Amino acid sequence: MQFLYPYFLWALAAIAIPIIIHLFQFRRFKKVFFTNVRFLKEIKDETTNRNKLKNLLILLSRILAVVALVLAFAQPFIPKGDTLKSGKNQVSIFVDNSFSMTAMRNDVPLLDYGKEKARAVVKAYSEKDQFQILTHDFEGRHQRFLSQEDALSYIDEIVPTPNVQPIDRVINRQKQLLDMGSDNKISYIISDFQRTIMPVEALQDTSMEINLLPIQTHQLSNVSIDSVWFEGPIPFLNQNNRLLIKTTNNSNRNAEQVKISLSKDGQEKPVTVRDIEANTTVTDTVNISIANSGWHQGVVKVTDYPVTFDDEYFIAFNVPDTIKTLLINEGGISKYMDALFKGIQNLSVLNQNVNQLQYQQFPDYDLIILNDLRQISSGLSTELVQYLRNGGKVLMFPGQTADMNSYNSFLQSIQAGSLSSQNNSLREVYTINTEEFVFSDVYIRTASNLKLPKTQFSYDFLTSGASNMEKLLSYRDGSMYLGKFKVQDGQFYMCAAPLDTEVNDLVYNAEVFVPMVYKIAISTTKQKSLAYTITNHITVETANLRRTGDYTYKVKHGEEEFIPGQMPAGNHIILDFNDQVKKSGYYDLLLDDKLVNKLAFNYDRKESDMRIFEEKELKDIEASNPKVKVLGEVLQANMTAAITEKDQGIALWKWFVIVALCFLLVETLLIRFLKS
Repeated sequence: MQFLYPYFLWALAAIAIPIIIHLFQFRRFKKVFFTNVRFLKEIKDETTNRNKLKNLLILLSRILAVVALVLAFAQPFIPKGDTLKSGKNQVSIFVDNSFSMTAMRNDVPLLDYGKEKARAVVKAYSEKDQFQILTHDFEGRHQRFLSQEDALSYIDEIVPTPNVQPIDRVINRQKQLLDMGSDNKISYIISDFQRTIMPVEALQDTSMEINLLPIQTHQLSNVSIDSVWFEGPIPFLNQNNRLLIKTTNNSNRNAEQVKISLSKDGQEKPVTVRDIEANTTVTDTVNISIANSGWHQGVVKVTDYPVTFDDEYFIAFNVPDTIKTLLINEGGISKYMDALFKGIQNLSVLNQNVNQLQYQQFPDYDLIILNDLRQISSGLSTELVQYLRNGGKVLMFPGQTADMNSYNSFLQSIQAGSLSSQNNSLREVYTINTEEFVFSDVYIRTASNLKLPKTQFSYDFLTSGASNMEKLLSYRDGSMYLGKFKVQDGQFYMCAAPLDTEVNDLVYNAEVFVPMVYKIAISTTKQKSLAYTITNHITVETANLRRTGDYTYKVKHGEEEFIPGQMPAGNHIILDFNDQVKKSGYYDLLLDDKLVNKLAFNYDRKESDMRIFEEKELKDIEASNPKVKVLGEVLQANMTAAITEKDQGIALWKWFVIVALCFLLVETLLIRFLKS
């Protein structure tokens, strides 16, 4: 047994007071005279002995009452743990306010229980202690110490949030503030402890005291729409665009008759009604025909209860009128290339002579084709490099009399190898890469009778120094006929032979030529996002929307409007939304009050998996780390006593107060009922 205030033990000297009272009888005796006292002698002896016993018992009761009272003020306790906490406490309390805490227990949301426990923790400490109130929002105002009164006010303001932080980040956030202090550092984490946000290793190496308060209900079943995407890079007008929908059953029970529907531009259509086995993911496909170009909005829905935050997935996408191509020629317009673009819907081409180029218009085109150029000038090379780095696509057919030095200067600037020599031998393309996007899903099977191009003149290509090269068509000896190179956000396609029909019969092989040019035109290094996930730090890259002069981007959602942060990145602008997006749905991106983009935002799916660490599993973590304490439901019933016992051991002062009162009662009874 130890004492919280041992200096109170000096008050044990007060036991001298009842002893002095006993030794000096302050009661005055009255003499009574009898005519004959011989008969009283025996009675006198008996009464004196009884008085001595009574006085000794009263003295003992008083001494023990004083001793018990002094010990109560010294606050004795039986220590638990390694050290006793004394002095000022710095307490960090994390309240899980994610969507999983909106689950009900006894018709009350778990978040309300969590806030109640947070208040109890604050009240269990004294007014001189300091507090931090932390939530998934990670707001800047929460990263400072509060008084007890302010901490209680902050707890009242906590509401559900779409943001989700893993527990290890929460602990690091707590340590950042607690390490600034020098007194007792105590962490409380109030959560349902979902497995998806709680890596166990985050609690195994901590040197800070961490107290876990599980607020849980029975594990719920949940079906979620996880993601939605188009099969192709971009959707096209008046075509069946395949939209893929990924749905997950996040429970140990089969989900029956799950209804999935799609609402596009306000019109809803059913997708499927199906059973989904426990803990499995399924992908459904729906064909969408789009009659109008421009921006379109859609939302995929699933019927599910009681967890509903992940039952909708919003998407927004733009359907272009045409894919614009710039064809740069020097020897004249290629009638075959011109015919190809006229024969493919949604593709348009503009022919320009190499000496009449307007470089500032390059970003307006989805594809630039270089046909039969004798040389690549330094000016053209610089603009093409910038165009590629900003996400453009370039297809090059070298001229038969090409200046190899100028070509190699350009190729080396984008790390795409170099031309080594001319090859005048007859060569035949032998292999086709059907794994790459350009030729994937083009042929049902690559039969032996598929006619591939032949060349009577080509360039030998050196791949040394080439980065991210991928062969699409190869000669019989394995050398490259058509290759693809990734240049930052762009794609560069290089053919080893000119397009001239006298040396290359590619244009006569329509089953290769047409899909090759078409799919190069619609290919992309980064498929445009149909939706974004709501987090604390959202960034969106604009598409060629940077310009000179003063301009302002705004984001509008209903009546709400805000200006995002803007950071230049090449020909793009990176918009930093920070934590200003709180609700799922559609947001308009405005440039000088004109619509330039529609954005769809969805809640994070991290918490769709409702599996939790149950209290007994948390106890196993506690057993492996003495710094981790679990305050289960039994201890949460009396939070003040649980925290006091945790920090100060088993307090005994109340028992000593009761003992002191008992001895005072004994003294009263002795005085009143024990006759002298």
